[in-house]
Amino acid sequence: MTRKLCLLLGGLAALVSAPAFAAATGQLDLTSTGVGVFAVGIFVVAYLLVMGEEYLHLRKSKPVLVAAGVIWTMIGWTYMNNGIPGVTEAAFRQNLLEYAELLLFLLVAMTYINAMEERRLFDALRAWMIRKGFSYKSLFWLTGFLAFFISPIADNLTTALLMCAVVTKVGEGDRRFINLCCVNIVIAANAGGAFSPFGDITTLMVWQAGIVKFNEFFILFIPSLVNYLVPALVMNFFIENRKPAAQYEEIELKRGAIRIVMLFLLTIASAVACHSLLHLPPVLGMMTGLGYLQFFGYFLRRTLPGSLARKRAMARKRGDDEALKRLGSVVPFDVFNRVARAEWDTLLFFYGVVMCVGGLGYMGYLALVSDLLYTSWDAVYANITLGVLSAIVDNIPVMFAVLTMQPEMSHGNWLLITLSAGVGGSLLSIGSAAGVALMGQARGMYTFAGHLKWTPVIALGYVASIMVHLWLNADSFSIYG
Repeated sequence: MTRKLCLLLGGLAALVSAPAFAAATGQLDLTSTGVGVFAVGIFVVAYLLVMGEEYLHLRKSKPVLVAAGVIWTMIGWTYMNNGIPGVTEAAFRQNLLEYAELLLFLLVAMTYINAMEERRLFDALRAWMIRKGFSYKSLFWLTGFLAFFISPIADNLTTALLMCAVVTKVGEGDRRFINLCCVNIVIAANAGGAFSPFGDITTLMVWQAGIVKFNEFFILFIPSLVNYLVPALVMNFFIENRKPAAQYEEIELKRGAIRIVMLFLLTIASAVACHSLLHLPPVLGMMTGLGYLQFFGYFLRRTLPGSLARKRAMARKRGDDEALKRLGSVVPFDVFNRVARAEWDTLLFFYGVVMCVGGLGYMGYLALVSDLLYTSWDAVYANITLGVLSAIVDNIPVMFAVLTMQPEMSHGNWLLITLSAGVGGSLLSIGSAAGVALMGQARGMYTFAGHLKWTPVIALGYVASIMVHLWLNADSFSIYG
């Protein structure tokens, strides 16, 4: 098998024309070679499999992991055949370093979110909303606004899943209402994530690259809000103004829940301080924050027996058998259980995308795309187009490609691509992690076709948000982009 693979790669290398290898050293242009075309084909096939995740039930990380391996293997083989081995190692390591920083950052954020979920914070929020017996219209707006304002801190994927859990429970099987609410939640979560470094992977990438400062993301608040409000106002007229049956559910927060939220805010502050004040990678602050959580987890475990004894005594005094039974099944808090529950498929998918796009960039394709979009076109039109493209291809590879190309453009245009890549994914249900996740959580209720019906209205919000950004932040476009 290995011999066949080597022969295949050797054959592909032989397809490369001699002019492409005129240089004896340095980076080779493989865009007009068989190797380059084959690499693009591999990436396209991998991404088609990613887009078909809902129907194939194939985790999205698998095809891009294989594609990344094949692409970089072909690059290494080609360079070795042309007498310049070892040149590609530095390029691969640079891509790997960029991924490692983002991996550790996201891992800490996911660990905190999972810790808050385990302490039942999100369950308590959901139970409160259900107990209040809001009308369908009120629930539509409440879940939308909560998604918009929670996603900048908890990320758009986690927020969308939380709000979806509320509407599916309250919606009583009403497919039309649940689909509308899910569309609304996806738009709101993606829009909210666009004006915060913690709201989406793409904004995090831009912040970590040092292109947009932490406080500068908030310039996008009003354009993001417009992106959410325009389609929401239209969809509001299609919601029945009736009340679902009120359901009573009492959720008791586990010990330390609020303190974990405070530690998470301290962790975010540490990351911002490292990046803004010390000019160190923000991942340093995040990893320090993981240490905060580990120390607090140690405190919770050490003090658990005393806390349980006090609660049992109070339950016996009240004669509360249910509480006694509940206390008998308490499991000590373990940070590493929270780490294990991170979205590993998403993290591995991100690795595959970063390495695939990095490999294609090393072959020379990103330079071609950059020349086409940012030299032949105006940067504003290029960034708007890439935002629409992110609804089909996903915003992660789009943003990573732009960051790798590093086109010369104004600060306003960097904010524009941050906005358009963040909210453009709302145009289709497969265009963002939030949309894909909700199709699984509300299976049969929220569908690709159900979302597609509202794409024209969502597109109005997309255009409106861009127009507002161009108007409000016109000064930031003063240097040509």
